[in-house]
Amino acid sequence: MSVEALIYNAGMNPKAHQPDSLPAPSPIALAQSEALVAQIAAEIAAAGGWLPFNRYMERALYAPGLGYYSGGAIKFGRRAEDGSDFITAPELSPLFAATFARPIAQALEASGTRDIIEFGAGTGRLAAGLLNALHELDTPFASYSIVDLSGELRDRQRATIEAAAPDLAGRVRWLDALPERFEGVVIGNEVLDAMPVRLFARLNGVWHERGVTTNGQGFAFADRALSSTADGAFLASLDVPDADHYVTETHEAACAFTRTVCTMLARGAAFFIDYGFPRREYYHAQRTQGTLMCHYRHRAHDDPFLHPGLQDLTAHVEFTGIAEAGVDAGADLLGFTSQGRFLLNAGITDALAEIDPMDTARFLPAANAVQKLLSEAEMGELFKVIAFSRGIDGTLDAFARGDRSHTL
Repeated sequence: MSVEALIYNAGMNPKAHQPDSLPAPSPIALAQSEALVAQIAAEIAAAGGWLPFNRYMERALYAPGLGYYSGGAIKFGRRAEDGSDFITAPELSPLFAATFARPIAQALEASGTRDIIEFGAGTGRLAAGLLNALHELDTPFASYSIVDLSGELRDRQRATIEAAAPDLAGRVRWLDALPERFEGVVIGNEVLDAMPVRLFARLNGVWHERGVTTNGQGFAFADRALSSTADGAFLASLDVPDADHYVTETHEAACAFTRTVCTMLARGAAFFIDYGFPRREYYHAQRTQGTLMCHYRHRAHDDPFLHPGLQDLTAHVEFTGIAEAGVDAGADLLGFTSQGRFLLNAGITDALAEIDPMDTARFLPAANAVQKLLSEAEMGELFKVIAFSRGIDGTLDAFARGDRSHTL
């Protein structure tokens, strides 16, 4: 996501940009969104007039051919003028991949494995960068597999990799389903935040599940009494104020995904990089509006019903639940730290030092990008890295200093 948008939502009481300040979609894109709206509205009607928010979010992001990630939206880019909505760390600087390759290489060596799987590979820039960096590190690896639901993104990934890493592109393949058993390294950069979340609202001291209904203008939020005692017990355990209005999310889909990956992982390591907090920070008394956020043309706002299928919907990750899911699946918690500390430990400043400072045309943009990746005021603190392992003794250099596993 854009750095500015992430900082905007990291506050305890974020305020949204007005939707009418956002650029209008093209007629073709608008028609696609209207087709998705009709599908979701029909599903709401068939369900009796109400859908849980996680189902709405799933359809908005992943409905075949129409959802944000399954349709043709450009998504990744540097500015709104290119039709994109946000930028990720691999797009921001090639030094991100060059640095990330070092703990990946160490994990492959420590586990005696040679294969890599990346989830949600975006434009393919991270994959291409890792392929080249691993080759430069003389790291033996056999295959690099990508799991991505979007056919349009698969085409972009293939083109990026063939252009940037032509000699290594033959080792890359795309998977339609997860293997039952995998030995190697798993990578998920900004994957967990794109998984559907459930919404809950505490109104006048009583918890409700927040879902979606239809009205004359399109979609709207609608709250229902809790139907699950497990939901009630979890929400009652949160140290939040008995306020008139407190909204938050739970992350069943991301936890289930983590559990699946860690069950699949027979030997090796799994790295997930995303923005979020441990549980006690996530459910903070002052975070009264939750973390649900929308991205459209590099602007953040809080209307998930604006142009469904054309904008990204996301929520910050609750990392304690992710850690519990991985450990429950039998994996070891390898480490948890900030992105800034992870990249510093892995040697990003050494990678930057390889660029001649006198070559200002290359050095200054690279240094500026590294500052954004590391700074506590930018991506360095809000983004975290969590990793799980099987068959690796001890930890990795990237977690050797500043590990925060105790905060989970």
